[in-house]
Amino acid sequence: MKKKNIILISSILLAGVACVWFFAFGKPKDMYMLRTTNPQEGELELSVTASGNIQPVTKVEVGTQVSGIVTRIFVDFNSQVKEGQLLAELDKATLSERVRQAKASYENAESDLKLAKLSYERTKSLYDQKASTPASLEEAENRLANAKGKVITTKADYQQSLVNLSYAEIYSPISGRVLNRAVDEGQTVAASFNTPTLFTIANDLTKMQVEANVDEADIGRIKVGQKAIFDVDTYPGEVFNGTVSQIRLEPTVSANVVTYTVIIDAPNPDEKLFPGMTANTTITTQSSRGIIVPAEALYFSPDASKIKEPILQSKDQESGNSSNHIWVKGAEGLRSVSVNVGESDGVNTIIKSGIQRNDEIILGIEAIDPKSKTEGASFFPKPPKGGPGGGPGAMMH
Repeated sequence: MKKKNIILISSILLAGVACVWFFAFGKPKDMYMLRTTNPQEGELELSVTASGNIQPVTKVEVGTQVSGIVTRIFVDFNSQVKEGQLLAELDKATLSERVRQAKASYENAESDLKLAKLSYERTKSLYDQKASTPASLEEAENRLANAKGKVITTKADYQQSLVNLSYAEIYSPISGRVLNRAVDEGQTVAASFNTPTLFTIANDLTKMQVEANVDEADIGRIKVGQKAIFDVDTYPGEVFNGTVSQIRLEPTVSANVVTYTVIIDAPNPDEKLFPGMTANTTITTQSSRGIIVPAEALYFSPDASKIKEPILQSKDQESGNSSNHIWVKGAEGLRSVSVNVGESDGVNTIIKSGIQRNDEIILGIEAIDPKSKTEGASFFPKPPKGGPGGGPGAMMH
């Protein structure tokens, strides 16, 4: 019985020793390493993105000013046409009859004018000989004036009927390509209130433009002459170039969102771009060259109670300088450097002064697996939840 008690006590002691050893030496501690980088010389571009549609620079809708039946059509979709080319004809029967009626009325008015002139001259002669009364002369003058007015009116009607007859032939106002044909032979078109569109013609499909819808928050950064790139879904991976040529001041409001139309000239020598395609555009608003560092470097600030490497006191810290700071790792430890920042796109920032190309910039800390620990790496305990604070490295806006 005594032997059994000894064995039981020994087992309990061994289990306790095993637990102490596991918690003291078996559980790997959380280890962290400084994440650093070197500044790079490069170019930082600020841009505005927007979507829009591709349209011809010049597009004309060809209509008719008279009503009638379309008797002949001489072009079709995608036809190449020249300025002054006949596109279609309307039925001329009714219009030709109106020309004949107007011409007859004009000729009758001219005949009445001749008779009125003879009557006036005869009455004037008698009046001069005191053989006619003043009333007769006034009546002859009135008939002559009315006859002249009728000639003018009927002549205008006759000329208008000729013009209407000419409208029965539809000619192309520009040279270009027929994008749309909206009528067929035998179809009746009515031009009572609105001019019906028969054809849509694009002037030159080798010169296109993107009508991009830019948000009101970004429109102030857009200037005429800025470079732009865009892509379309039909050519994945291919980028097209353009230039901002116009900023239209008329806003478009949709669901309380205000946008402005920005016109981007887009050369299309191969005619790969079709009217109506959706273009995803990127307009470069500013381009600067200098030393570039990740923007997160401006937010890093070490915690002296948790980092084993020495943190050096800089003159900027002693004087309470509130400018932007970047932490640099040197042979003696970590030191804070006051920097003058430039443009930033939110990911990278240009540093105008304060650091050198060979400086080792600290971006942050990251956890590592102790089993994969490498020689020369800087390790320190895991900081409390929430990570390092802002401190002197906060970016100024």
